[in-house]
Amino acid sequence: MGEGEILIVEDEVLILLEIEAGLEEAGFKVCSESNAERALAAFDAEPERFRALIADIRLGPGKSGWDLARYVRAVNPIMPVIYMSGDSAHEWPVKGVPDSIMISKPFFMPQVITALATLLNEQRLIPVS
Repeated sequence: MGEGEILIVEDEVLILLEIEAGLEEAGFKVCSESNAERALAAFDAEPERFRALIADIRLGPGKSGWDLARYVRAVNPIMPVIYMSGDSAHEWPVKGVPDSIMISKPFFMPQVITALATLLNEQRLIPVS
């Protein structure tokens, strides 16, 4: 489904596998990482490889999903960002990047796919300067 990979960052292995499988089944290419540092290393090595970020907020020790999204958006200001959280959704209006989407856990895979498709479609409508 289009060019580039979806960068998924989730420290809970079963949730990571569920998202990965669901997105691949929907036709997306994915790169999955279990913490922010590994995700940043993959992103820094080849930023143009990625077309969207899906990140849990609490990723264990180190950087959070909030930090990761701000970093990615500093490099690519129109990168679609989807946050997932079981307990941090209330912080999204303050800590989330603009034009992102928050999905509360537990979620259903169609919610993630719909959110991703919506953001990718909106991104195509942004004029390239």
